[in-house]
Amino acid sequence: MAMNEQDEAATNPNPATAPADSATEHLPPADKVRTFPQTPGVYLMKDDKGLVIYVGKAKNLRSRAGSYFQKQAEHEMRIATWVGDIADIDFVECESEVDALLLESRLIKDIQPIHNKEQKDDKSFPYLQITTYEDFPRVELTRTPGTRGVKLYGPFASAGSLRGAIQVLQRVFKFRTCSLDIEDGDERWRWFRPCLLASIKQCTAPCNLRISKEDYRKDIRRLQMFLEGKKSRLMKQLEQEMQDASKELRFEEAARMRDELQMLRSLDDRGELDTHAQPEVFYIDPKKGLAGLRKVLKLAETPRTIEGIDIAHLQGGQTVASLVQFIDGLPFKPGYRRYKIREVSGIDDFRSINEVVARRYSRMAEEQIVFPDIILIDGGKGQLSAAVAAFEALELVPPTLISLAKREEEIFRPGESEPLRLSRNSFALRLLQYVRDESHRFAQHYHHILRGKSQFD
Repeated sequence: MAMNEQDEAATNPNPATAPADSATEHLPPADKVRTFPQTPGVYLMKDDKGLVIYVGKAKNLRSRAGSYFQKQAEHEMRIATWVGDIADIDFVECESEVDALLLESRLIKDIQPIHNKEQKDDKSFPYLQITTYEDFPRVELTRTPGTRGVKLYGPFASAGSLRGAIQVLQRVFKFRTCSLDIEDGDERWRWFRPCLLASIKQCTAPCNLRISKEDYRKDIRRLQMFLEGKKSRLMKQLEQEMQDASKELRFEEAARMRDELQMLRSLDDRGELDTHAQPEVFYIDPKKGLAGLRKVLKLAETPRTIEGIDIAHLQGGQTVASLVQFIDGLPFKPGYRRYKIREVSGIDDFRSINEVVARRYSRMAEEQIVFPDIILIDGGKGQLSAAVAAFEALELVPPTLISLAKREEEIFRPGESEPLRLSRNSFALRLLQYVRDESHRFAQHYHHILRGKSQFD
């Protein structure tokens, strides 16, 4: 039987004890899943005694749960040994993928199904951690959770899905994910330059004292209510606070709560984890990569944001460009951009790079958006010179601007005749390669989309 309210699921952590829908009660599980909705949710596999033996989440309940009853499931190593034990199946419908991810974690913790056993207490699984001991708590993914001064949620089955959920939730609750040690009342922070997340309104920038400790902690408490399955209660609370603020003529505060309510209501529209989830990176340590870049590029501070630019050609005719954005050493997919080159005919990578750089950073300057710490151009000296020329024509001071040439993996810098050559095992080089390869992949993806449209036409 489906339960429409997640608050109900939180208070009744074992939905297996709920009475079944009479219309589907006696159906075999393979037939029963055909009646499931095509919406996000959590499915619960049961044995012949009615005990829940496995809990999973789904973007499409009917499709995902139905896959367990196809012939190929019998040969899938992960489930082959127990898929034959499934005697019944139920589901809990959720409003979004994010809700499903969080509910799956809570149910596994409460029910402890036998075939989710590795996720119940294995510390190698990722957790969402809130550092409650700090004046301005940060939200982070960790595989080594703290024991004091933190609030933990999880464990979760997938680090990629959890990263995606954190990015989606950050758009609503605007918490910080950086590792800065920010103390309330320290006036030195008033002169600190916030990162790009503040410019795109995904962080309230406590690092620049743009929000008080009290207001920031209110946002964290709201996030915790959501994570604990109290979404309905949270929305009622926000509606009441919005009305109170409006009556007391605190219109800016009321508007902020109105926007938060709208984003919570539309979480399903912005909660597709495939869009925001980041790939697992096993050979790259983002923190070491960023620290290495600070050292080799002789930067005053450890960089947080990197943007990578690449060019691709459509059958020698149309040229396209990609821009990828990395924050704290990981891809930030909401910041990805695609460009059709307008002013260049034929193949001319130098002029194409010049056009993209001019379009991107002139707009950022006009909108007073903070530039990234590093801009990485895919190519050698020529491509880098084209990017430098774009900034000079705009009369803008560029951030750290470098290019990475594929053949020898050499790093070129403006004003330096000799390239920088790093060890192939360098964390800094690996991070730059990751950015470069991701920008190339994204450009080629756009290239394939346009080529498919061209062939169809």
